[in-house]
Amino acid sequence: MASLGFRGASVCGCKGIRTCLTCEKAVGKLGLTANEIAKGSQEFTYNPLSGQAIRCVNGVQESFPFPGVFLRENFVTEEEERDLVSKMDEDIWRESQSGRTKQDFGPKVNFKKRRVRVGGFCGLPSISQKLVVRMNQEPLLNAFQPVEQCNLDYNPQRGSSIDPHLDDSWLWGERLVTINLLSDTILTMSLDEGCGQFDQRDVSVYVHLSRRSLVVLYGEARHQWKHAIHRRDIHNRRVCSTFRELSAEFLPGGEQADTGSQLLDIASTFHGVPL
Repeated sequence: MASLGFRGASVCGCKGIRTCLTCEKAVGKLGLTANEIAKGSQEFTYNPLSGQAIRCVNGVQESFPFPGVFLRENFVTEEEERDLVSKMDEDIWRESQSGRTKQDFGPKVNFKKRRVRVGGFCGLPSISQKLVVRMNQEPLLNAFQPVEQCNLDYNPQRGSSIDPHLDDSWLWGERLVTINLLSDTILTMSLDEGCGQFDQRDVSVYVHLSRRSLVVLYGEARHQWKHAIHRRDIHNRRVCSTFRELSAEFLPGGEQADTGSQLLDIASTFHGVPL
């Protein structure tokens, strides 16, 4: 059953100030989601070859280093993409906020109270086992051991998007890994406080994600820059899988290493079903 939507309309998964086209139409009024609010004029594009964020103003190029983004084009083949999405579509897509639907493969977590429940978690899905092996062949990901996978479905008919946010760093570790499927899109990175040389004004950096590519956020891009997918950048159906690893607190030597060991053992069975 769909959860309460915008202004109490039981039509979608939106809560609070978040809206999608479904609940906006239901109340007969255009909603304004946070990621649609103009961020100012300092818009840069990430160049993966130079690792720089670049823009051109009145014929003059401006740039600054933008560390913490790794892109791998054609991480999966067209045939693998078809197979992955087909297998995902055999499972239930559950309503999520801002016009998305989702499938969660991971432990139940209360981030506010910092509690993790191991029971009920049965691992990552079988279709991801070969993907993780392939990830480990990348030098940046050679020790990457995901314990959570979240599949998200974006659709322009629903006005799908995700607001600028930082992923949790109490449970989740250094690297956020996403595989982008079915269509190209733009990952918008924003730093509310700006960055020094730009007088603390708002700055956005656009990271272009091609279909079937893999993107890793780490370091500054993971911990200092918020990331978002704007509604305006979803033109066709987009499916993505985001994989998360454990933080140091849940690894050997950490305060919750025992819990982390259990999660790793379960995740590596690849017997998961969406929760």
